[in-house]
Amino acid sequence: MTTFLAFLILISIWIGFYQLVKQQGRILLRLDALERAKASARGSAEPQEHAAVEGLSLGTVFPGLELPDPSGQTHTLSEFRGRRLLLIHWNFDCGFCEAIGDDLAHLESDLELQNALIVLLASGDGSFNRDHAASHGLKSMILLLDEKEIPEPFKHKGTPVAYFVDEEGQVAAPFASGADQVLALARRIASSSAESSESRLARNPLKSERPLAESHIERNGLRAGTPAPHFRLPDLQGNTVSLDDYRGQSVLLVFSDPHCGPCDELAPHLARLHQEHRNNGLALILVGRGSPDENRNKAQKFGFDFPVVLQDKWKLSKEYGIFATPVAFLIAENGVIARDVAVGKEAILALAADAVKLEEKTAQ
Repeated sequence: MTTFLAFLILISIWIGFYQLVKQQGRILLRLDALERAKASARGSAEPQEHAAVEGLSLGTVFPGLELPDPSGQTHTLSEFRGRRLLLIHWNFDCGFCEAIGDDLAHLESDLELQNALIVLLASGDGSFNRDHAASHGLKSMILLLDEKEIPEPFKHKGTPVAYFVDEEGQVAAPFASGADQVLALARRIASSSAESSESRLARNPLKSERPLAESHIERNGLRAGTPAPHFRLPDLQGNTVSLDDYRGQSVLLVFSDPHCGPCDELAPHLARLHQEHRNNGLALILVGRGSPDENRNKAQKFGFDFPVVLQDKWKLSKEYGIFATPVAFLIAENGVIARDVAVGKEAILALAADAVKLEEKTAQ
């Protein structure tokens, strides 16, 4: 009897242990699925400027900074006490910064009337920033950041982001995260100008005076059915390539960057695609950023035998409404975008495969 009871107890313990292990397994599988989902989300090529981030609270004294300007002269924020400052974490290699550069330049005179000054806290060397600021007509103060020592209020918040600091050095407006919010903040500061409404209406409105809804920056790509923006851009041989030259055939327009890892993964597939289907009525044009030498080296490395054209900064990307790379648009024979933008290697290859099938079907 005692042996039988002991046996039953052992069976009960074993069943309990089995149920516990089984339940633990379910938990681990669920956690694993969640991790895979998170990893998939992190690896998504869906372009985002950056998520909304909370900044310093209103009334907080902005931490002191000591940074050089492009000429090498060091400045501190205390020098500007008595002025209102729009401190913008900036990078001229950032497409969203480039997108609002002209608008901010147009606002500078109105900001000056409000005793407000734009201060760009920028990455890169002095001449790079000076030249790019001049290309937008920006006369703002530029202070150069050490990329390894980003000031704490701007750390891990991307570009462009901004704080508005009052005459006493205190945060005077909610943290502005992203190009739309930075531009809206600048416009709000400038809009309280002492200039009369009559004189404001008497002159032509600046681009930066449009309602925010109208000045919203497109970032998800032009939709199918939209006429493709025309361009005339230099290729790597110095010749001019125009989209109009391809009217009557489909064009796979790919935006790339010589420093983009996923672009390098896509590159050999583009070379193969062109070799296999160059006579099928599908043209391939790659739009690169950066210097001619960087793009020329990439073209030689991957054996590109199709036009590689160079855009000025992000200008053509802005016209197509997306700043990510790699992305691609399929442009139909009539010059209209045939499909929504393809973002990332796999989506671009799928778009290309659909385009090839369509061309082959049309040729039959």
